Amino acid sequence: MTAQQLNLPVPVIVAPGKVLDFIDGKTQRPDTPEEYVRQEIAKSLVREYGYAKGDIEVEFPIKFGSRRVRVDIAIFPPRVEHTQANVMLIVECKKPGTSPRAKSDGVDQLLSYMAACPNVEAGMWTNGMDLVTFRFVASNGQRVSEEIPDIPHAGETVEADRPEFHQLRAAASDSLLFAFKRTHDYISGNQGLQKPEAFWELLKLIFCKIHDERNSKRPEFYATPAERTTMTGALKCNKRISALFDAVKATYPAIFKPGEEIELTPTVLAYIVTQLQMFSLLDSDVDVKGKAYEEIVGDNLRGNRGEFFTPRNVCNMMVEMVDPGEAELILDPACGTGGFLITAMNHVIRRIKEDVIRSGRSEGMQATAIRERNGQFLSKNLVGIDFNPNLVRATKMNMVMNNDGSGGLYQANSLANPSTWDDDLRERQLIGNVDVIVTNPPFGSKIPIDDPSILTQFELGHSWTYDEDSDVWIMRDELTSRPPEILFIERCFNFLKPGTGVAAMVLPDGILGSPGLGYVRQWLLKNTTIIASVDLHQDTFQPGTSVQTSVLIFKRKTAEQIRNEEAAGRLKDYEVFMAICDHIGHDKRGNTIYVRDDNGFEIIAETADAITSALDSEKTAHAHTAQERVVDDNTSEIAEAFRAWQSQQS
Repeated sequence: MTAQQLNLPVPVIVAPGKVLDFIDGKTQRPDTPEEYVRQEIAKSLVREYGYAKGDIEVEFPIKFGSRRVRVDIAIFPPRVEHTQANVMLIVECKKPGTSPRAKSDGVDQLLSYMAACPNVEAGMWTNGMDLVTFRFVASNGQRVSEEIPDIPHAGETVEADRPEFHQLRAAASDSLLFAFKRTHDYISGNQGLQKPEAFWELLKLIFCKIHDERNSKRPEFYATPAERTTMTGALKCNKRISALFDAVKATYPAIFKPGEEIELTPTVLAYIVTQLQMFSLLDSDVDVKGKAYEEIVGDNLRGNRGEFFTPRNVCNMMVEMVDPGEAELILDPACGTGGFLITAMNHVIRRIKEDVIRSGRSEGMQATAIRERNGQFLSKNLVGIDFNPNLVRATKMNMVMNNDGSGGLYQANSLANPSTWDDDLRERQLIGNVDVIVTNPPFGSKIPIDDPSILTQFELGHSWTYDEDSDVWIMRDELTSRPPEILFIERCFNFLKPGTGVAAMVLPDGILGSPGLGYVRQWLLKNTTIIASVDLHQDTFQPGTSVQTSVLIFKRKTAEQIRNEEAAGRLKDYEVFMAICDHIGHDKRGNTIYVRDDNGFEIIAETADAITSALDSEKTAHAHTAQERVVDDNTSEIAEAFRAWQSQQS
């Protein structure tokens, strides 16, 4: 796809093997692993810490002994000359895998550069995964280094002890993803836990962090440098976090059992807390949180039941196409990690906020109206079901981190007879009452459904034979095993409201084209109105699986519509929206693909990144612009084209 096709402004062309410097927007630097770390940190310094680009220098030269060296990033106070004597903060960035204890490239290099700059207040060393920060303090007439939880925000002084809520920063770019991976790997490596067990311990602490942000008058989720370095201090930190976890268990009894405890040593716990304490999870952008959380969930909880989690851009496309409203009951009967539910939830909450702001209410009234309408929607109109209890638990945690709605999640087999579901799920009375379904059910011939008690519920659970004379498929009395995606089609039909209920499903292409599955297509055309079919790129679910898939959107017909068409001996004609998603934004290895010009050079364009979600309050989401590579992805264009097509149908 070209820049002209995307209607982009006059682009910047980046030479192969180069990346555009985030700070000056002009310099093209070698595209190396170390440069990737530096550019991500530069984004964080501007977007999270609030430093102005004009106060930041990249590869700034300083005199170091008898020679001159270049520090990776130097930060200066506003409106001062950029000299070595005025350097306020130094950041050293290394390629992933570099040890902080390395003799030439480790933390000691940072400290020596800081010592060479007389007015440096603090410094940071990172390799993308490990991150440590220091300040200089006076001791016996000497400047000595002291580890601190974080470098200061712009305009603030270095703090080594308890942070305040106004000092917390909204995560931007991949900084939260790095923090989650860093802490998860630290737990696994220092606590002796397998990665899935380390994951659950990390999630307990994420919950404590969220509870602290929502309910504490002052932060309790913190660890001072002294608490990290002494056993007595680590025990103090452990006591605070344990008290937070007790409150979490009382608040979320469906997620945590009363007897659960944080199974980390005090020293490991203190380290994890220091790595997370300066983020504001509630104010961080929903996409930033979603990417960080879902990547670590996928690495630890992916099962062997045909579960391939749907990429975020496909979730966004499908939700935009079905456009759920706050009064509609939304369901994902195979919710996995909750990608569709969280996308739908934030879609509706964003619409609520926009509607309230347009109403002209005062800011105070806006906040009340948003809170009440969000609460009503989240408590009643968002439902997810999954057979995997670990995925349900992880999804509940994900939804709590993203505005909540976790009360509508249930562990059950969506294909089982509803009479066998637990009372709380049966009481939702979902059959025939759902307005919108967005789902990607497990699929594949390796996980067939052969339980007669399940198959007997479904017409598609019976065997079908093709009659050449009449050119129709005929259902037989015999039951036969089916891959789950075929039964999920009929179950989704069962869930929908007759006449109005709409489902968007990811399905393998065989259902739409294989000659042997003609009975499924016949059943769909008889019982539903096909609204749209989108052929997804072959790499959509790579590197997980290469199976070819499509998105099918259909509406459930009423019994009267079905009877009338049967009496007429023909189906009613109508138009169907069809599209091909030939640009999905990544290759078969999962690497991001960018838009290129006619000569094959990557295109750079001005983009905006929201870094605060603030969907449930009167706050305004803050956006930063930057010259960024344009991801080669046309899912949003497909959703936009569908909405335009749909408006012409009415």
